[in-house]
Amino acid sequence: MAACPACSSIRPIPMGRTLENKQQIVEELKALLDDAEMALVLDYQGLSVKEISDLRTRLQDSNGVCKVTKNTLMRRAINGDSAWSNLDSLLTGTNAFVLVKGDVGGAVKAVQSFQKDTKKSQTKGGLFEGKLLTKDEIKAIGSLPSKEVLIAQIAGSLNAVTTKIAIGVKEVPSGLARALNQHAESGES
Repeated sequence: MAACPACSSIRPIPMGRTLENKQQIVEELKALLDDAEMALVLDYQGLSVKEISDLRTRLQDSNGVCKVTKNTLMRRAINGDSAWSNLDSLLTGTNAFVLVKGDVGGAVKAVQSFQKDTKKSQTKGGLFEGKLLTKDEIKAIGSLPSKEVLIAQIAGSLNAVTTKIAIGVKEVPSGLARALNQHAESGES
């Protein structure tokens, strides 16, 4: 039996990832971790590609990225990096990694909103400044006001203080003038 001429020119497609491909993924993860301030580990079991894409879209405003990768590749990316080594204890099961640079509170809110809408994903834990975060600590971060709101509150407080100082400074000469005026009037009588 002769082989099909069309089939003989097709090279087989390797299944799985090549070593070079895995190394490239590890380097990409290392670069993302170098820039990140916080990492969240989510159990993504049961989520569709469309739902993961929705989460990624929600994270864009807060400079967060969602990466779905094997635990062994993430383990290699954090190996030897003291800032992220505590993440190792969360690397079991099916994980998606949310890496945040910038608006940490906004990213946590985006994840919480996504989880509330889909009712499928659970937060396993997180890491912020080398410290493992519990689910309650992550929830507390999500309840904080946004960076913009905090800046507005501080600006409002500063404005109130400067207004009071200005009124106080203005009041000193006015009070002195009134006192002198009263003294002068009492001296004339």
